[in-house]
Amino acid sequence: MTHPEGARGTARPATAGPQSPATPDFTAMWRDLQPIGRDKDTRGYRRYAWTAADADCKVWFKEQAENRGLTLEVDRNGNQWAWLGDPEAGDAVVTGSHLDSVPDGGAFDGPLGVVSSFAALDELRRRGVEFTKPLAITNFGDEEGARFGLACVGSRLTGGHLTREQAFALKDGDGVSLPQAMERAGYDPEAIGPDPERLARIGAFIELHVEQGRALDLSGDAVGVASSIWPHGRWRFDFRGEANHAGTTRLVDRRDPMLSYAETVLAARREAELAGSVATFGKISVEPNGVNAIPSLVRGWLDSRAADQDALDQTVTGIEKAAREYAEKHGIDVSLTRESFTPVVEFDHALRDELTRILGTDTDLAVPVLGTGAGHDAGILASSIPTAMLFVRNPTGVSHSPAEFAAEDDCLAGVRALADVLEGLACT
Repeated sequence: MTHPEGARGTARPATAGPQSPATPDFTAMWRDLQPIGRDKDTRGYRRYAWTAADADCKVWFKEQAENRGLTLEVDRNGNQWAWLGDPEAGDAVVTGSHLDSVPDGGAFDGPLGVVSSFAALDELRRRGVEFTKPLAITNFGDEEGARFGLACVGSRLTGGHLTREQAFALKDGDGVSLPQAMERAGYDPEAIGPDPERLARIGAFIELHVEQGRALDLSGDAVGVASSIWPHGRWRFDFRGEANHAGTTRLVDRRDPMLSYAETVLAARREAELAGSVATFGKISVEPNGVNAIPSLVRGWLDSRAADQDALDQTVTGIEKAAREYAEKHGIDVSLTRESFTPVVEFDHALRDELTRILGTDTDLAVPVLGTGAGHDAGILASSIPTAMLFVRNPTGVSHSPAEFAAEDDCLAGVRALADVLEGLACT
């Protein structure tokens, strides 16, 4: 591994079966997936939903499933499922993650979980185990929300957390709607919606993910178990002023919304420090967006997360209060829209405890259990089915960046841990 600069199964118990000599190992899979959607200049990834790069990732997933003799399904929301055993049998154990990225994202966020899932199945085949439950590996679509502004669209639709009407209203920066993008990619948008029958057949979902932080690096552990996901959301601030000439308009005559926006960005940092949370303005849109023009509209998107709901509420309320005060001072109109929100997610305690028991069987060391401020498909599905997560050490803590990294030894430790968990859950 290189550092990133940057047809159904039978009803009988699923047998792991012999591994094909042609089946690629972890390193080979990683090497084959790595170039897809990678920008040659930034060295970051641009794997956005329903684009050519996204389609190439889905082809890669299909090939991995076929290499292993798995049955591939694509559900009504465009999520991919590779099955070992009969999907209709129920109480299935599912693992996987996503393959899409944020703009100029890193190689590991999402893909590590998918590649590790296939590699874990290979490991179980080497062990010669026999499954008593169906197993599936999945690739959830549009997890990052980079194109349409809403994270975890594939799992939200499946779990009924996003209505058909809400999904149809989503548009990208070019005005292309989600259904238009799906049609162009060869999918039927009329079919999207909740999939309770599928979820009812799943007994547990385990998602492996690179840690987006340094807790494991600081503790010296290669792998950890997730306890919960912090409550988090996205809010859009619209600051409306008056467009005018940048060279001829006196400072005292200006209604410049950029000033209110800039002061609000600084306020977000102060409020986050006071509440012990995090708050980020990472996206901005300006109209008319001319170098020599005072803006008429500045639109900024806030991402905020906290360990508990009270701290998150305190942060967002404080930022909104500051924004309105600054806007009034500058003669600016401001509005606030909450575009998405996910409350705190406590992963299934029994399943979480079972993971720590399985991983602690051959060691005297306690398996670290840690929370995270990052959202995941496992968090979305947690209200419908038992879910849990494994984290793999990230020595720098950097994520959503080409500098995102996990050492190969740690990745392989994650594969072994996932294989142990799947064996414990699906072979008992």
